[in-house]
Amino acid sequence: MTDPDPRAAITFHLAQFNVARAKGPTDGPVMTEFMANLDRINAVADASPGFVWRLQTEDGTATSIRAFDDPDMLLNLSVWEDFESLHHYVYKTDHVDYVRRRSEWFEPVEGLPVTVMWWVPAGSVPTVEESIERLHHLADKGPTAQAFSFRRRFAPPVNIDGS
Repeated sequence: MTDPDPRAAITFHLAQFNVARAKGPTDGPVMTEFMANLDRINAVADASPGFVWRLQTEDGTATSIRAFDDPDMLLNLSVWEDFESLHHYVYKTDHVDYVRRRSEWFEPVEGLPVTVMWWVPAGSVPTVEESIERLHHLADKGPTAQAFSFRRRFAPPVNIDGS
């Protein structure tokens, strides 16, 4: 009897990365309401069905992580079991109010999409550097299986065993 191919059981989760340029410092008056609700909205994500992981520092958010030259650029990186779970959190929970009101706190980032998604092997954690590469891939090439959006998404890769 031979050992089964370890790749045959690979399943995939959905990584999502979004960026935004804050209209002011996170401790300033423009961002007060957004920052005051961030822990609550993150808790909604953490408790959502299908939630796997999110990037955070010791304070429980990612607002202090600076990955761009622009100090006002904020980022969010998370992993979900599937597209439906992420979609439900973004558009069917209290989070949607912050999506609708995004322009109160954030300016458009010229040349970059707001959000990028891609499939990762279950159990892996994407890096910020990889996420930025995926964001640029989407900006440069449009939606592909390597980097896509809510409007044009791609199915996860097929497992080697055909499932």
